[in-house]
Parts: sequence; structure tokens; C-alpha cells
Amino acid sequence: MPKIPVDQILQRAAEEQPEARTASSRLKSRIFSALQLEQQDSGPLLSLTETHASGGKLCVFEELVRIAPIGEPLKEKNPCRVCHARLLGENVERAPIYWRGCPYVRFQDR
Repeated sequence: MPKIPVDQILQRAAEEQPEARTASSRLKSRIFSALQLEQQDSGPLLSLTETHASGGKLCVFEELVRIAPIGEPLKEKNPCRVCHARLLGENVERAPIYWRGCPYVRFQDR
């Protein structure tokens, strides 16, 4: 499944409306979550094993799921849906999250 370039989508939106301010980290997080749900609705996500093998970054929690002795179908689920970093990212501006590889950390305005 192709990876949706969220940063490019947000950049294009900013270029189309140059007078608009930069989107808040909460809005970026909510857009990312909505895009993930859309991808999940259209079919299984790339497994964490495949994501890692293709050079994709994983957060510490995704890495734990990746190395866990469970089947690949479970590794195609989205652990971000139950992660507190997603909740913080969607609801707190400049949320105190710092995990390497976490997409919600990238959206924080620091």
C-alpha cells in the first residue's frame, strides 16, 4: 500500500493559501489520524515487519509489536490507535512526547 506523504499534503495546502498560518500540531495530528483510518478502511496496512524492512521508522511501541512473537496479521494493525502519544498529539499543543520514530512527535512545533 502506498505511503501517504502527510508532510507534502500539508505543504501543498500552505502553498495554496500563503496568507494562512502554519497549521497547529493538534490539527496536523488529527489529519494524520484521519488519513491512517482512511488507509486502514481501504485494506490492510503494511505490516510493521515490512515497514521496518523497507527503511520506515518505527516508534518504540511499534518496534515492540514488530519483534513480538505474534502473527503478521496482528502486525498490520495500527498501534497508534491505542497509543497515548496520539491522544496527546491530537489534544495538546506542544505535547510532551519525544519518542524517536513517532509521527505525532514530528508534528509538534518545537
